[in-house]
Amino acid sequence: MTSALRARGLGKKYGRRWALTECTLDVPAGRVVGLVGPNGAGKSTLLNLAVGMLTPTTGSIEVLDAPTGGPQLAKIGFVAQDTPTYGRLSVAEHLKLGAHLNPGWDDSLAQARIQQLGLDPKQRAGKLSGGQRAQLALTLGIAKRPELLILDEPVAALDPLARREFLQDLMEAVTEQELSVVLSSHLVSDVERSCDYLVVLVDSRVQISGDIETLLATHYRLAGPRRDEKSMPQNHYVISASHTDRQSTFLVRTDEPILDPAWSISQLTLEDIVLAYMGRSASMQRNDRPVLEVHR
Repeated sequence: MTSALRARGLGKKYGRRWALTECTLDVPAGRVVGLVGPNGAGKSTLLNLAVGMLTPTTGSIEVLDAPTGGPQLAKIGFVAQDTPTYGRLSVAEHLKLGAHLNPGWDDSLAQARIQQLGLDPKQRAGKLSGGQRAQLALTLGIAKRPELLILDEPVAALDPLARREFLQDLMEAVTEQELSVVLSSHLVSDVERSCDYLVVLVDSRVQISGDIETLLATHYRLAGPRRDEKSMPQNHYVISASHTDRQSTFLVRTDEPILDPAWSISQLTLEDIVLAYMGRSASMQRNDRPVLEVHR
């Protein structure tokens, strides 16, 4: 399987502090991947390593099945956190800079997007709204005609309308250019709206990865008479457990039918699944069970 992004034992250290440690993951190509995790999980560090803005302290990282850097950088579009632009440069000057830096630059695409968005080419980026700056940054990312587009929480600071417009334009670009996308976000609603594949990263470690459709079909909330987790069937992967004096509630992942009539069964939302994996205790994260990869 072709990988958009592959890391093996990846780590990045600043002085005595590790921003990312022992990160191993495999992100498939041809998908729109939502990368979700709490603050400090290492998402931004991982993506900056992927685009060559940082160098690893330990381990390795590949992009599109080759080491990052060099010729691979021409295949990657990147919209960094807070969608940075140059405040003193005009919209037109941003496009000229994009054409100068990127040999595969598609100026007709860039100009068409600027016109469609209603941006004044003479307007300085510093005078644009947050949504307009985000759209300009997206235009720069896709007009280089990348194979992989990486976006690091590009809509976190936008209002709901600007966020929706940005994501709609992103999905149009994905369809038209057949892009692979990795979208980092802390907003599960944006992931659910835009992505078809999920990776949950906690403390540098992948807790779950897989097709969103499959994840929704294989995760359940079970409520019933109190019982110990150790008594659960082996094919029930317990993500979390809570108990009262008489009742137990388990969040589980299983590919098998749940046949025990004692359970009251309900499906989980994507937000339920994300929060469950993000909330797992450190001791559970260090257990011997493998990282879950769920595919169709």
